[in-house]
Amino acid sequence: MTRAEIETLFARRDRAIQRRDAAAVTAFYAADAVVESPTAGRVVQGREEIEAVFRTWFEGFPDMTFTGVSLLIDGDRAAWIAEVHGTDSGGFLGLPPTLKPFKLPILMLCMLRDGAIVHERRIYDFTGMLIQIGVLKAKPM
Repeated sequence: MTRAEIETLFARRDRAIQRRDAAAVTAFYAADAVVESPTAGRVVQGREEIEAVFRTWFEGFPDMTFTGVSLLIDGDRAAWIAEVHGTDSGGFLGLPPTLKPFKLPILMLCMLRDGAIVHERRIYDFTGMLIQIGVLKAKPM
């Protein structure tokens, strides 16, 4: 893929994320893509499982926004850096809503092939986010 094609793919994916359209976001992944996600707690493979991870976020945080900070491209690899904001008003991971907000920097390292994301590793402070929304308690220092 050319740099311009990668930039276009991520711009289109960003718009689908902002619409909270899990199916549309997942269409940017190869049918057999692999995603390493702290939310899933494991590696997920295939559009159906990847869509389920996106849906978990979109349903748990209906007001969630992703603000892209940088897109770094090197050949067939891209690093997407963003900040995520939201409020736990939908109940995250099947838990009752806490109505507490969170703010989270996130990094997605992606490998691309044939116009699609084939591998993605998501790096963010999942535990810190759970503390912010009140699902976990931190012991004072």
